[in-house]
Formats: sequence, C-alpha cells, structure tokens
Amino acid sequence: MILAVEELAARLNRRFGGKLVHGPTKVGQITVELPAQNLLQVCKTLKEAPEFAFEQLIDLCGVDYSAYGQADWQTEDASRLGFSRGVDPLAYEEGEVNRPRFAVVYHLLSLKHNQRLRLRVYAEGDPPRVTSVVEIWNSANWYEREAFDLYGILFEGHPDLRRILTDYGFIGHPFRKDFPLEGNVEVRYDPDKGRVVYQPVTIENRVLVPRVIRRESQVISPTPAQG
Repeated sequence: MILAVEELAARLNRRFGGKLVHGPTKVGQITVELPAQNLLQVCKTLKEAPEFAFEQLIDLCGVDYSAYGQADWQTEDASRLGFSRGVDPLAYEEGEVNRPRFAVVYHLLSLKHNQRLRLRVYAEGDPPRVTSVVEIWNSANWYEREAFDLYGILFEGHPDLRRILTDYGFIGHPFRKDFPLEGNVEVRYDPDKGRVVYQPVTIENRVLVPRVIRRESQVISPTPAQG
C-alpha cells in the first residue's frame, strides 16, 4: 500500500509539476491542492490518462474554514452558534488559517489501479465560486447542487444549479458556520388557513456541554491480594 501511494505521488509530480501542492497522506490516501483555474484541465487528465484512470467521482463536498484554527473547544463560551471547533495548534502557528474561507473537496477512485485521491480547491470571490466538473464526472451533478444548497458555493457551468435539500424559498445556507443552529424560521400546518405557513423559530437552542473524562481523575481499583 505504501509503495503504491508513493508511486502515485511520483506520477502526479511528473505529470503536473507545480500545478499541485501535496497535502497530508492519511490512511493510504493522498490529498493534493490545486488552483481553481487549473481544475478542469487537471481533472480531465486524472480521468482520461491511463496512468491515473480516476474514472469515478465518489464524493464532492463543501468546506467552511471560518474561524478555523483560532480556538480549541471552549465549552464555557458556547453561544447560540455553538462551540468553537477542535483545531490543530501547529497549523494555526504556521499560518494555514489565512486560506480562503470556502473550499470544495473531490474524492476520486480509480478501479483500474485500485487507488483513491483527494483534491481540494479553494473557492474565490463573493459569492464563492468554482468551475463545475459535471462534464467530466456526471455524478457531480447532485453533489454540486448539495454544496451550493448547504454552503452557497456557485459552480459555474452547472446545467441546473438549484437547491436540492432545503425547502423552496429557504434563506441562507445551513452548513455555513455563521448559520444559527436552530435556524431562522420554522414551518407548521395552519388549520385555519388550510396550508403550511412559515413563522419565526420558537424552539430554544439547547447546547450540550460534552463531558470530558481525564485520565488523572479516573479511580484505579486496587488489585485484590493473592491468597
């Protein structure tokens, strides 16, 4: 497995040179980053070139890096937006938090070579946008609609970019970290009007504080004396 991953990394370096930036390799899967302007060219090569043959896109998702690397879990400072996220202190010290807020991650599979590859592209602009890869992998159609719906990332060239999970007329993007945990509105059936109506959210946000059991607080039972 290790040898196969090293061979794939070497092929990527030979073919693309400085177009790709290698990230961490975990559980036998390489992560590479590339500029948004090189996305289509690199993806077409990864699919069509026999040395790669990543003919299947198995997943595509959005990422919101807002406030990433700025705090560890702060259970006493929870707000209606929830807790801060667990972070890698080293990454914060090295300045990785200066990246753009939104990214799109692609998980590719090569059946021919039995290999996987993860691509990450940062979305630029406001609203954030990247080029659609539907013309390369048709399975990206619904994945890109999902990322648009939940994160507000626009995929230029998508044939039918509209919401796929939220309701008609939904405002905001629920997977963004600044979106309230309880939402903004709720729906209910109004028997007097005979239809479903929207109203301001009435539930109270209940934030649970995780219980942390530290090793030093555990009681170790003494070993019974041997008779």
